[in-house]
Amino acid sequence: MKDLYRRKKAFVNVGLIAINVIYFLYLEVTGSTENTQFMVAHGAMYAPLVLEGGEYYRLLTSVFMHFGINHIMNNMLILFILGDNLERALGHIKYLLFYLFCGIGANVVSMIVNLGEYRTVVSAGASGAIFGVIGGLLYAVLVNRGRLEDLSVRQLVVVIACSLYFGFTSTGVDNAAHIGGLLVGVVMGILLYRKPRRRQDMELWG
Repeated sequence: MKDLYRRKKAFVNVGLIAINVIYFLYLEVTGSTENTQFMVAHGAMYAPLVLEGGEYYRLLTSVFMHFGINHIMNNMLILFILGDNLERALGHIKYLLFYLFCGIGANVVSMIVNLGEYRTVVSAGASGAIFGVIGGLLYAVLVNRGRLEDLSVRQLVVVIACSLYFGFTSTGVDNAAHIGGLLVGVVMGILLYRKPRRRQDMELWG
C-alpha cells in the first residue's frame, strides 16, 4: 500500500502552491503585498466588508493571499512538505474540497473570534488551510496506528506545537484562524478519510 501511495502524483497540491505563488507575484507587480489597503482591495479578509458588504468571496480569496515574501515562503514550504501526503490519502477531489473548506472554515472562526473581542483585523494567508491539512493528517495517522507513509504522530505533534508557539509569541499572527483550521481539519478528516483495506482483506474480497 505504501508503494501505491507513492505512485500517485499529488498534482492538486502542486496546483494550489502554483496559484498562491502566481497570485502573490501578480500582487507584487501591481502593488505591494505589505500594503494593507492594497490587500483589502484585492480580496483580503476584512469582517465588516464580509458581513456588512456581503463580500463573502473574501473567505476564499484571502486563503490565496500573503503579506510579503517570508509569509508565502513559510506557508508554501509546509504545504509542499505535508500536502502531498494528505492528497494521496484522500484522493485528488477530496483533497481539493478539504483544503478549500478548511481555509474558509478557518476564516469564519477567525472572524467570529475577532468580532467577539471587538477587533476588526485584515487577514490573509494559507496558514488556516495548512493547519487544516495538519489536522487531517493527524487524524489519518492516528487511524493508521501512528504512522502514514513517512509521518508519525510525534512528528505532527511537534509541528503543531512549534507552529502554535511561534504564532502566540509573534505579532500580527491570526492564531484564531490557525486553531480554527486545525479543528476543522480534524473534523473534515473524520468525514472524508477512510483507512485503506489491508492487502489480505482486498484479496479476500477479490
